[in-house]
Amino acid sequence: MRVIPSKLVVQKIADALIDINFNVDSDILKYFQSQLPALKDNEKRVIQILVENANIAAKNKIPLCQDTGTVVIFARIGQHVAFEKNLQTLIDEAVSSVYKQQYLRKSIVNDPLSRINTQDNTPAILHLEMIQGDTCEFGIMVKGGGAENASSMTMLEPAAGEEGIIDLIVKVVAEKGRNACPPLILGVGLGGNFETCTLLAKKALFRNIGQRNIDAKYAKLENKILKKVNELKIGAGGYGGKLTAMEVFIETAPCHIASMPVAVNVSCHSTRHTWVRV
Repeated sequence: MRVIPSKLVVQKIADALIDINFNVDSDILKYFQSQLPALKDNEKRVIQILVENANIAAKNKIPLCQDTGTVVIFARIGQHVAFEKNLQTLIDEAVSSVYKQQYLRKSIVNDPLSRINTQDNTPAILHLEMIQGDTCEFGIMVKGGGAENASSMTMLEPAAGEEGIIDLIVKVVAEKGRNACPPLILGVGLGGNFETCTLLAKKALFRNIGQRNIDAKYAKLENKILKKVNELKIGAGGYGGKLTAMEVFIETAPCHIASMPVAVNVSCHSTRHTWVRV
């Protein structure tokens, strides 16, 4: 059994949180640059501003967004691994230290109704999965409230089929996408049950730009949905144009014969995520 020191876990997660709060994914910056030649002046200027904002944030260690979000972690834990402390405690220690020391906005309240700020952005939301071996992998995301509020979960009837899924996702983006800082990245969960479907949608956001589903039929569906969403012409920043969404990523799971759960987790133009291994 490998015992992973608490200090190592805390430091790895803290370093990752600093990185994703201050630096945009290189894939997203490359995507922006690749799209510029085909954009009209207004939308081109919006994308240029987003790139300038990303460069300033990286250079001066300023958060990419004033909403430094909820910390969400998908932990894959090797079966031959043990921790010196409870993993939730270690993760919250990392979150608390980073959000205090880096002066990042604390966005978490202790109760949905009393709404007293916890003052250190804890607790993080932790999802656990067991894997083979003696290592751990942590998928780390910072998720803003505006994009999360634009997300949706629906139990469709199986007869709705592919067209029903497309119509639903387009409707979600049409109604709320403008408020989620487009161009968007859409994580789509299909199948599972009520709770697993939403987890699939969140996990889908960890994919990189251009990484299609390994199943050809879902890769084709991702492209179909992306095309339909961009036909809404909400555009970058919500000012109109061709870039309503950058990507649509679908993750699937087996489901009940009577159900077809569909979840859409909307993410903004600077989708902040990374993976670290311990």
